[in-house]
Amino acid sequence: MPVRPRGAISLVSGPLLGLLLSLAGAAWADSPLPLAPGYGPLGFEPPVPGSYALPIVQQAADGDILLSSGEPARLHDLLGDKLVLLSFIYSNCSDVNGCPLATAVLQGVKQAMAKDPSLAANLRLVTLSFDPEHDTPEVMSLYGRALGRGTGEWLFATTASSAGLAPILSGYNQPIQVMLDADGAPTDAFNHLLKVYLVDHERRIRNIYSVAFLHRDVLLADVRTLLMASEPGAEGGASLTKSPESGQKAPARSPLFGPGDDRRAYSDAAYESRALSLEHRLGRPADLVALAQSGALGLPELPVPESSPLTPSRVALGRKLFFDRRLSLNDTVSCAMCHIPEQGFTNNELATSIGFEGRTVRRNAPSLYNVGFQHRLFHDGRETSLETQVWQPLVAQNEMANPSVGAVLEKIGRLPDYAGSFQSAFDTPGPTMETVGKALAAYQRTLISGGSPFDRWYYGGDEAAVNEQVKRGFELFRGAAGCSACHLVGDQHALFTDGTFHNTGIGWRNSMLPRSSTTEVQLAPGVFVSVDTALIDAVAEPPASDLGLYEISQNPADRWRYKTPGLRNVDLTAPYMHDGSLPTLEAVVAFYNRGGVSHPLLDPRVRPLNLPAPDTQALVAFLRALTGDSVPRLVADAFAAPIGDLGSDDPHWSHENHLEY
Repeated sequence: MPVRPRGAISLVSGPLLGLLLSLAGAAWADSPLPLAPGYGPLGFEPPVPGSYALPIVQQAADGDILLSSGEPARLHDLLGDKLVLLSFIYSNCSDVNGCPLATAVLQGVKQAMAKDPSLAANLRLVTLSFDPEHDTPEVMSLYGRALGRGTGEWLFATTASSAGLAPILSGYNQPIQVMLDADGAPTDAFNHLLKVYLVDHERRIRNIYSVAFLHRDVLLADVRTLLMASEPGAEGGASLTKSPESGQKAPARSPLFGPGDDRRAYSDAAYESRALSLEHRLGRPADLVALAQSGALGLPELPVPESSPLTPSRVALGRKLFFDRRLSLNDTVSCAMCHIPEQGFTNNELATSIGFEGRTVRRNAPSLYNVGFQHRLFHDGRETSLETQVWQPLVAQNEMANPSVGAVLEKIGRLPDYAGSFQSAFDTPGPTMETVGKALAAYQRTLISGGSPFDRWYYGGDEAAVNEQVKRGFELFRGAAGCSACHLVGDQHALFTDGTFHNTGIGWRNSMLPRSSTTEVQLAPGVFVSVDTALIDAVAEPPASDLGLYEISQNPADRWRYKTPGLRNVDLTAPYMHDGSLPTLEAVVAFYNRGGVSHPLLDPRVRPLNLPAPDTQALVAFLRALTGDSVPRLVADAFAAPIGDLGSDDPHWSHENHLEY
């Protein structure tokens, strides 16, 4: 696009460009440019207003602004009394799929406001410039005169300086970057991601629209849904009313189907599920407590702190919290999104986890089976108790992204379905940092898994429990392969870990060796393509460094040392290693068979084994025999996590007799 140095300011080109582009949207149908959906028909029927609900994303940020009249104000002064569609633009933008798109779509919304008095009375459009050097109040006033005429309120504003604008952009996660010309000089063009925000009466962001789904009909459906939710007697946007445009009655929104055998959404209440797992999907918290306290063949007694006892009400509360996506900043990420029950309480599909808004987490999600026996938590051992561990992912910006502990507690305290639950479980009126940690820890301590085929053979004396290949694999595990030097096996029980930290060479390789010039990218199961690594680097963040235990101890000898994982249920918890770089058990055994990655800090216990294929196959067979007999029950119970009411300490409480969520 043509650019000019910053400072060559025109008061005409920007407003005229925005006006012409917004009013000429229909004429762009024949444009050779690939235009965003917002310029044409939606292509599908939008959902009926009121038939769905919009989650709370976050509080809308505030800041000092200048109105188009030049009068100083606060951004929050424009929010709260009405619903607001807030956009950030700059007048020199010449990308038709950028700021002109926002202007065109909002112009369509304003036309709808002119036809619908309810919209005009309850909705405000606010456009704020992120180029205060050029977009002075005078420039924004020109916008207002051209676009703000007629029925419906559309306000234009700017800021006194870029410094005053910065905290506002940060609060809305709206990064911008000045583009440079061929000589490296700044221009009037900005690189930015187009976003429009829907803000409710309590100054909370309820949706964020980007280019792909910034369309008048989508915005109007969401606005009307919020307006219906605010009507007297409305609940969650589910009022029985008519859409102003379509005249179609919006049905009462039935609750999302619940786990277990919730019949409320069935057309025939007498319908009976024939699922074989239904008998295990009753959600009795007392059963989980009993399972944990009774122990399992091959496992030691579960250590439970006196200050954090297991009770059915605490386990029920912790299970609910574990599966509740509302514990993340934008109501999309729960603990169970990375620790998926049916995938070994880890994630079989990702080498390293993905958190809030798709942000990369640099390590593989560890399995939670038997986590109650661990004394050091995370791959680098940075936490020492389950009660305190839970807060790390809750406030990590690349995981659940909450701004603070207090913000999490305040949010849980506002959720009506948690009312009374902390009083019941802890005799406290509401959530605290301590009780949230204890509840989540209580549920995780119930994820006990022993009684594997190996246990029944080695600790139970059942010779028929495993075959000869498994027995040969165990012999190698404790003998020639030397695995038990780190994955300990006791006479009475085995956790298959020494709980300490070792350097296998993978962390060193990732940090010190040049990356491959190409990267294999999976397009679908079993379908891979080779992509130039430089191309990936051009559009992605560089891989984060990872020094393992050194990041905690600051001892140079601890570089690239990671905690020894337990091996129980290891067949269920691929991919492996702290970075998820080994996809199968066969790959893990092959890695150790060739001696890891040689370098000066390699653990001396990792050495070339040179085992023949029959021996490596026997080791894999042994590892597969470590899957516990409680796995099906724990996975089925996870599906019974209640959406609302948490039950009680009554050992007979279940979803069979308590189906109100």
